[in-house]
This record gives sequence, C-alpha cells and structure tokens, in this order.
Amino acid sequence: MFNALAEDLLIALQQQGVAQGAAFRLVAKLAPMQRDIVTARAASATPDMGKLLATGGVIQVEGAGGGGIVPWALISGYGTRDSWGANAHYTYLSTQDYQLASYGVAVGIADRLEISLADQQFKGSLAPLDKLDIRQQIVGVKVKLAGDVVYDQDSAMPQLAAGILYKRHQRLDGLAALGVSKLPQLGARDDHGYDYYLAATRLMLEHSLLLNATLRATRANQMGLLGFGGDQGNRMRLMPEFSVAYLPDRKLAIGAEYRRKPHNLGIDHEKAYYDVFVAWFPGKNLSLTAAYAVLGDITTFNPKRQRGAYLSAQVGF
Repeated sequence: MFNALAEDLLIALQQQGVAQGAAFRLVAKLAPMQRDIVTARAASATPDMGKLLATGGVIQVEGAGGGGIVPWALISGYGTRDSWGANAHYTYLSTQDYQLASYGVAVGIADRLEISLADQQFKGSLAPLDKLDIRQQIVGVKVKLAGDVVYDQDSAMPQLAAGILYKRHQRLDGLAALGVSKLPQLGARDDHGYDYYLAATRLMLEHSLLLNATLRATRANQMGLLGFGGDQGNRMRLMPEFSVAYLPDRKLAIGAEYRRKPHNLGIDHEKAYYDVFVAWFPGKNLSLTAAYAVLGDITTFNPKRQRGAYLSAQVGF
C-alpha cells in the first residue's frame, strides 16, 4: 500500500532527526507517483489502517468527518480505497449558560463513502433555561466526488465531497415555565430537516498546511437544536464555512474554523460559530481535540455571547 510506504518513510525520517517540514516536502514529491505505481486494487474484508495519520480528520459535532464545527471532504476512518474504517466519538462543549454533548459513530468505506450517526444533547444551566433539555439525532451520508487530499500534491485540485445530514428532534423538555412544550411555540416551522453541503479540502504537505471550504444549504436553527425555519425565514440558505490547520508535527494539528448560520427565529439572534483548536493523533486508534469555541447568542432568554471549552475524544479502527 502506497500510503503505508509513505507513513513508514515519515517515521524513518523522524527517527533520523530529519525536520518535519523537510519530511513532508519529500512525501509531497513522492505522492503523485502513486497513480503510476499502484495499478490494481486489493480488496480487504478487514480495516487496513492504510491512510496517513491524521488524514481521516476527526469527527465534528454533527457526526461527520472534518474539524470540530465544519465537515471536510475527508472520509472518516483510516481504511484506504481497498478497505474500510470506523470511528466512535464523544464531544463535550460547555459555555457560560449551556452544555452540548455529542456522541456517535462513523464508517468510511473504500475511502469513498461515509455513513454517520450522532446524538446531541443540549442543556441549559442558567434561569430561565436551567432545566432545558433538548435531544436531536443526526444521520449523515458523504460521498467523495473527485481529487485526493494526499496523492494530488502536484495539482491545485482539492478533494471534493458532497454530504447530507438529516436531523430530527427527539425531545424538548424544561420550558414548561415559559409555556413551551413544542418547537413551533419558539417560532420554528419544523422539528426535522436536511442540511446539504459541498466540501473542498486541500492538504499541502510541502507547507504542512490544510485548507477547507464548505458551502452548506440549510434551514437549521442552532444546528437544528431549535428546529428548522421560523418566523424570520423558512427557505434554504447557502452558508459558507472555512477551516485552516497547520501541522507542526505528523501527530499534531493547530487550526481555526468559521461557520456562518442563518437567522430564522425572532427569539434567537443567531450568530456565526468559530473556534481555535489543537488536535493530537498519538496513533490511528485514538485522537484528542481541544478547542476554544465562540457560539454567539443563543436565544434572547440569556442574551450574551456564548463561549467556552470544547473537548472531543475519538477511537477508531
């Protein structure tokens, strides 16, 4: 497997004291040769863990492979085009007034198809929303359309992927004192909906840099936690999302993300999300991500900019 050869080369160079940047530049020169060297597929029923470390990304808060808040064009898991891989994740985000927990699984097949399932639980901690308890389930499908984030080092072509996230509310509790028991009472039109997105990811090994741009069509309020559509608008809107990460080491990524969101509810002056993060990949079976996230205002009941710590653990095979 060409990926395994490149991985072994990186490790050997690191053991010989070669600077990480120089090692990445060498692999960047070799990567395009994969198309000439590997001409046949070798199907495997078991995960081969053949992709380069960190090129499976992490699991973002909605269950798709990517960064923390933005889906990327990368396919989850370390299975190559001849195999498959899977990950399970748990993510916890805490701000001044709210906590969000997300957990789920994602399966990558032949480095082409990703299927994910995630549950989100959103709770309040400050009156009048101190008893708030919202739960949402998300099913995702992503397909790689073109390009390869590792092998296309000699081209400006990014890896492209298209995805769909279907989100459905499971529960809304804790708002009885406000006379609210259903999402339409907050102004939302629906308790379920779809997000559609197109992601482009470019890994420039020579510069130890990853860039991602995602365009999402959505009606979701606060990722869907407050329903879909509302009294301020109900149509699909195109929202841009961006990520950048620097890889000072093959096991470390430092970066930032931005995600714009629609404003559909009169009771929620929704603002963009953004974060700065550090992701550590001690091996292909484990990754840990820590971030400082800013979520903007969340409802007019607690009108302050929400910010806090984001922690995520991912295990895979």
